[in-house]
Amino acid sequence: MNAIAAAKQMFGGNSLAKTIMRTSFNNFFVLIITTLTSILTARMLGADGKGELSAVLFWPALLGSLIGFGLPTSLIYNVKNKTGSVPELLSLALRIQLPVSLLAGAAAWFCMPLWLANYDASVIAVAQIYTLAAVPLAVLTNLCIALAQSLDGFGVYNGMLFFVPFVNLCVLTVIWQLGLLDVAGASAVSFGAGLITLVWAAFRLRKQLLLKDIRWSVSRSSYRPFYSYGARVYGMELMGTLSSQTDKIVIVALLSPADFGLYSVVYALSRVFNVVQNAITNVIFPKVTGMDNEVIIEKIGRAFRISMLGMAVIIVPSLFIGHFMLGLLYGSTFLAGSSTFYLLSLECIIGGGSWILASAFNALGRPGLVLVRQIAAYLVTAALFFVFTPWLGLPGIALALLSGALVRLAVSVLSFPVFFKVPLGRILFDASDFKFVMQMIRKGRRKPTNEEVLEYASNG
Repeated sequence: MNAIAAAKQMFGGNSLAKTIMRTSFNNFFVLIITTLTSILTARMLGADGKGELSAVLFWPALLGSLIGFGLPTSLIYNVKNKTGSVPELLSLALRIQLPVSLLAGAAAWFCMPLWLANYDASVIAVAQIYTLAAVPLAVLTNLCIALAQSLDGFGVYNGMLFFVPFVNLCVLTVIWQLGLLDVAGASAVSFGAGLITLVWAAFRLRKQLLLKDIRWSVSRSSYRPFYSYGARVYGMELMGTLSSQTDKIVIVALLSPADFGLYSVVYALSRVFNVVQNAITNVIFPKVTGMDNEVIIEKIGRAFRISMLGMAVIIVPSLFIGHFMLGLLYGSTFLAGSSTFYLLSLECIIGGGSWILASAFNALGRPGLVLVRQIAAYLVTAALFFVFTPWLGLPGIALALLSGALVRLAVSVLSFPVFFKVPLGRILFDASDFKFVMQMIRKGRRKPTNEEVLEYASNG
C-alpha cells in the first residue's frame, strides 16, 4: 500500500515536472519497443529488406508533416488561449487537412516510381498502396495528439505514442512466427496499428469529438487567429520536417537500400538520447502557453539547462554501450554504422536542447524566430549533405546533421538576449537549478502522509 502510494506521490498529479517525468518514462518504454521491432525486422529482412521497409514507411510520415500547415500546433495554442471552442477549432483544421491529405496520397501514388527509382517494382507497389492509405491516417493522428495535449490529456497522448509500436511489435512477432514476415506484411501491420490506436484515442476523447458539435460555418473571431497562428508556425515546422527528413531523401536518391537499412537502424538507436528532451518539448509548450512571459522563460530555461547537463553526464559511457548493443542486437553487419551512430547521438542531444528553447518562442507567440533559425540551419545542412555524402557516405550525412543542430542551438540561445532582453547567462546557467533538482528528488523519496494516501485511494 505504501509503495503504491509512494509511486503515485512521485508520478501523480498534473504539475509540469511530474507530467514530464511520466512522459519521459513512456518515451523510454516506447524506445524499447521500437528497438525490439527494429531488431526483429533487421534480423528477419536483412539490411536490404530493412531498407526497403524503411523506404515504404518513410513517405506517409514525411507527407503528413508537410501538409500539417501548422494547424495541430495552432489547435494547442488557441485552445489554451480560448479563442474558440474545441469543435470550432477542429472544424477549421479538418476542412483543410482532410481534402489535402487525400490529394497528397493520390499525388504520391503517381510520383512513387520516380521517388523510388532504385527499388524493385514490388516495393514501389507496396509503397503506393501504403502511402495512399496512411497519409490521411497520419493527419488525423497528428490532430488527435494535438487535441490531447491542448486538453492536458497526457494519458491519451502517451497512450497514442505507446500503443502504435506496441501493437505493431506484437503482431509482427506473430506473423514472423508464422513465416509470413515480409515488406508488404510489415507495412500492413504498421497501418493497422496506427488505425487501432486512433480509434482508441477518439473513443477516449469522445466528449470533445462529438460530431454533432462540429460546424463548417465558424465565426470570424475563431478562424482568423487559428489560421494566422498556423501560418506563422507552419514555416518553422516545415523547416523542422525538412531538416529531419532530408537525410532520408538524400539516402533514397544517392545510396542503396542496404545503406538505408543500416542508417535506419543506427538512427533509431541514437534517438535513445532524446527520450527526456523530447518529453520536455512535447509537454512544456502546452503547459506554459498562456502564462506570463517571465514564467515561460524561467521554466523553459530551467528545463533546457537541466536536460543538457544530464545528457552531458551520460553521453560518453552510453556511446560505448551503444556500440556494443549495435553488434549484439543487430549483428556484425550493422557495426559498419558505428561512426554514424556516434555523430547522430551528439546531433540528437544538441538538437533536442534547441527544440526545448524553441518551445519558448512558440509559447510567447513568436514562432517566426524559430523559422529564422530553421532556415539558417537547413541551408547549412542541405549544402553539407552534397559535400560530405559523396565523400564520406553515411557518416557524411550524420556530420551534416550535426552541423545543422549546432547552428539551431546557437541561434536559439542568442535570440534570448537579442529579442527578449534576457541575459545570456540566465539561459546558460542558474545555480538554483541544482536546488530545484534536489527538491524534486526529495519529494519523490518522501513518504506520503496518511491524508495523501487516502486522497490517492479515493481518486482510484
